[in-house]
Amino acid sequence: MEQYSGVAIVTLLCSLMVLGMAVKVAKTHAKTGLLVPTMTGDPLLERTIRAHMNTIEWMPIFLPSMWMFAIYWSASWATGLGCVWLLARIAYFIGYISAPSKRMPGFFIQAFTTLALLLGAIGRIGYLAVS
Repeated sequence: MEQYSGVAIVTLLCSLMVLGMAVKVAKTHAKTGLLVPTMTGDPLLERTIRAHMNTIEWMPIFLPSMWMFAIYWSASWATGLGCVWLLARIAYFIGYISAPSKRMPGFFIQAFTTLALLLGAIGRIGYLAVS
C-alpha cells in the first residue's frame, strides 16, 4: 500500500479542500447576513456556493479516475496530476468568488487533468483486458 500513499494524501487533501470551501460558504452566509437555508440574494454568496458545489460535482469523476490511473499506470504520475487538479480547483474557487470570468484558467486545467486521468485509466484497463 506504500506505493499509493501519495494518491491517498491527495485524496485527503481534496477532502480538506472541500471542508475549507464549506467553511468559506458559512462565513459568506454570515458576512452577507443571508443565513442558511437561503442560497440566493447576494452575488458573492451565490458565487461562493456555486464554486463549492461545482468542486463537489467534479470529485466523483476525478477521484476514481486518479485511483484507477494510479493502479493501472503510475501512482507517482497520478499523485502529480492529482496535485495539479487540487491547485487548479483552488484557483477556480478563488477566481469564481472574485469574478465568474476569472474561474476559467482553473476550470480548464482541472478539466484537462481529469480527462487525462480518466482516459488514461480507461485506455490502460481496456488494453489489459484485450491482451
